Amino acid sequence: MTVVTVLGATSLIGHFLLPALADKGYQVTAVSRNEGAGSPGISWMQHDISRNPLTFTGNETLISLAPIWVLGKMLHESDSAPGRIIAFSSTSAVSKIDSPDPAERKTAEMLRLGETLLRDYAEKHGIGWTILRPTMVYGAGLDKNVAVIAGFIERYRFFPLFGEACGKRSPVHAADLANAALACLTQQTTENALYALCGGDVISYREMVTRLFEALGRKQRTVYIPLPVARTAIRMAALLPQYRHLLPSMADRTQQDLVFDSGDAIRDFNYSPRPFRPERADLVRAD
Repeated sequence: MTVVTVLGATSLIGHFLLPALADKGYQVTAVSRNEGAGSPGISWMQHDISRNPLTFTGNETLISLAPIWVLGKMLHESDSAPGRIIAFSSTSAVSKIDSPDPAERKTAEMLRLGETLLRDYAEKHGIGWTILRPTMVYGAGLDKNVAVIAGFIERYRFFPLFGEACGKRSPVHAADLANAALACLTQQTTENALYALCGGDVISYREMVTRLFEALGRKQRTVYIPLPVARTAIRMAALLPQYRHLLPSMADRTQQDLVFDSGDAIRDFNYSPRPFRPERADLVRAD
């Protein structure tokens, strides 16, 4: 029986990955700062890896859903090593590196630093590594991208579109990312490789919003706002607690293409993500 340790187990991807691992018969240790509910095949460890490194046996596969820079630092502080590492990063490592927003540039810097730390550690210890870079993850209403848009539509019955909102997007369901991690567990060709993981559709930001109205069963009501006005509106919205994560640069990003090439993943482990046709359960968090 393959032993798997999952870091950041209570995250969105963990929501789908843990039961999938258990169904496949893996022996899973789920690690999180928050305690999770026990289930067959899964044991929980409440542990903060940003404060204390884990101890490894050398036989387990480590799947990290935690911020990759936290993972990288923890690995270098640990006095033991896992047998294999699969870690999630983000395409923001590329797309935000030249952002006009300092906070976004910092995020890109931290992602790339974490990837470098991981690769250096794995190569030093002779460990196979795989880095997965998803883009615009959604699912179960738990994400901070698509679910935020859906929540706005549910509450206000309309959605503002900035400029032409023509930038291309390829939202990827968290369940498809969980399946990607599962595939990497058994495919030796994925060792020592980095993969961009997009969804099954390439659509404009405007079309993405249209499909969200459809999934929620709402009549589409969109308001087009010129970009200068939009930047000011976002600054004002960010004063509210539920929208404090919003940045003015988001208005400009709706005009930019944020699509990456998943061809290597398709070739190496038959990556086959679903098209972006979400259901309500994908967008609204269950009570």
